[in-house]
Amino acid sequence: MVCSIKYAVKRRIMLLKILCFLLFGFVCAFKSYPQAEKSAAFYYQQGKEAMLEDDWYSAAESFLDCLRVNPSHAEATRSLAESYYELGEYDEALVWVRKARSLARLNAETANLEAFILIATGQLNEADKAIKDVLSREPYNREALFAAAELDIARGRTGDAVTKYKNAVKLYGDDRRLLVSLALVLGSLGDYSAAVAYIERAEAAHPDDFRVFYFAAYLGARAGKIHQAIKDAERCISLRPGYAAARDLLASLRYQAGDYNDAVRLADESIAANRKDISAWFLKGMALWRVKRISEARSTLESALSIDTEDEFIRAAVEELVISDTPIESSERKRWAAYHFQRGADYKRRNLSGEALFEYRRGLRINPYAEERRDYAEILKINGYPSLYLDELKFMVDLGKGSRAINDTIETYTNLLSTSLSKQWPVKPEEFVPHWNIAVFSVAGQSAFYHTDAGFIAATYLKDIMNHSRKVNVMDFEIREPSFAAAFRTAREANNGGVKCDYFMLVSISENERALSLKAELFTARTGAKAAEFTIYRTGQNRLRGAAINISGRVEDVLPFRAVILRRNADRSLIDKGKIDGVSSGASFDIIKKGKLELQSGGIGFKYLPQDIAGTFAVTVVDEEISAGNLMRQGHFDIISIGDEIIARNQKENEPVKTPVLNVDPELRSLLMTLRQ
Repeated sequence: MVCSIKYAVKRRIMLLKILCFLLFGFVCAFKSYPQAEKSAAFYYQQGKEAMLEDDWYSAAESFLDCLRVNPSHAEATRSLAESYYELGEYDEALVWVRKARSLARLNAETANLEAFILIATGQLNEADKAIKDVLSREPYNREALFAAAELDIARGRTGDAVTKYKNAVKLYGDDRRLLVSLALVLGSLGDYSAAVAYIERAEAAHPDDFRVFYFAAYLGARAGKIHQAIKDAERCISLRPGYAAARDLLASLRYQAGDYNDAVRLADESIAANRKDISAWFLKGMALWRVKRISEARSTLESALSIDTEDEFIRAAVEELVISDTPIESSERKRWAAYHFQRGADYKRRNLSGEALFEYRRGLRINPYAEERRDYAEILKINGYPSLYLDELKFMVDLGKGSRAINDTIETYTNLLSTSLSKQWPVKPEEFVPHWNIAVFSVAGQSAFYHTDAGFIAATYLKDIMNHSRKVNVMDFEIREPSFAAAFRTAREANNGGVKCDYFMLVSISENERALSLKAELFTARTGAKAAEFTIYRTGQNRLRGAAINISGRVEDVLPFRAVILRRNADRSLIDKGKIDGVSSGASFDIIKKGKLELQSGGIGFKYLPQDIAGTFAVTVVDEEISAGNLMRQGHFDIISIGDEIIARNQKENEPVKTPVLNVDPELRSLLMTLRQ
């Protein structure tokens, strides 16, 4: 009996232990699920707080932690995609936003984010589909309306974007992003009065929003209201101390206002905060250049180039300092020219003669005494210009760079060319003068978003390329002018030894870290009327070089053919243009009396009276730089003489030239992308 009682007690104790163990396990299991959810919620909230501070690295880290706990957390997945988007990692952003869409297919916020990412990656048709899908379900979805307008901008339809923004403003009148976006787009179109009106409306509606004052400062600078822009930038910083973008903008504004020492101070603050801030390094170097602290400027820019060796603006700035402030015999020139000679040799090996010519010319601009001139001459020979090849070899001998091999080659080619047109009609080198005189300027107040004073560097670069043209004489003026009016005055009043300016060019840049848009506006020097406009958009490496070469080529293409009679012998004559200028045997030209040819007041072309035509010139023999042909007088008397001008026949007056271009503003696109927060 006692045993049975003991057994019953033991059994009850055992059952109680089992029950307690099961209860403990149940409690643990019950607690573990909310704890996992709490952990995911914690990381998600931490990430959202980092987003509010524009700390995208921390945000991405928190969202990744959240997804490790809960891989199906749709909001964290979407927010991670947004973080990558803000970091410029668009491919990764696209991966995560598509995962987010698989978790919440009909979520409009996620669909809109996918549209923005698709626009950023250039998949514009896919973005269009995503936007239309959202708007078909929600016609007044604010984010979708934003995306639709940004898509128009990416497609170069800025006017359509303005219409969409204005319609959206009617629906959401006080929306900060809409008002600022509309102001930025209007500013990019040059309508600064309307842009200022909308930005002031945003300031009134959001007086404590630091971002509104940041963009107000940017637009003020674009409108030329530098001092008001400085006030807005300072207001932005007072509302958000330590805001790096505002500090960078303020430094750029100080630079534009001529307060270079303060610009250097602000740039130093940015560099201290981020040693890899290329924009700050560049601004500091340019500011030191402006105050003639050349050695410091070079040292600063070289430090920047060590951070990003592919930055063309920094390299171009350093090279310009080397060219302008270093003795011609300096070993520094050899070091900097070597970069271009190496690239030129690489292009030459790949039979890319056009690219190679550019690199060798740039290298020889830096170091004219370089022995690589021989390689440059070889490319001229390969391209079918033996006379120019011979000239380069003779120049090397004049520089003291001759050798037995070079001397033998000179003798060989001198004999080969002994029967050429240039030997039959000897012409002195100084008789070859480009017939179009153009001044190149940048307006000092124009400053790109990423490289301060980028217009000056681009204009300097473009001027150097155009100096190699046989068609254009780039006049030697200070590139930086304070305004259009100042540039117009300089060009109109120019008279360098009797040489007057025909056109002047204003160069400007719009850019971000990945792309640039280079614009060159050509104006008639006599009237200031616009004659032509050229815009080129480039992405990837070598974009400054590619854009500048493209603009230079376009300028040459739109300038009409123009030559002069150098020699005359009975009914035969010689003109100063040849194969290299596009002259071909059998071509026929009008002869205009010397001094009678005038430029149109607007557009590109000539003005002359019918009685100013002295006759015609028919080409029979073409050499590299000269051509010979037959003369036919106009009328009974022969009045054709040396110095008369040769132009294409039956020229008509032209309207101002505006070459078709995809009107993409990379600076505007970057600014609009920052407005998503």
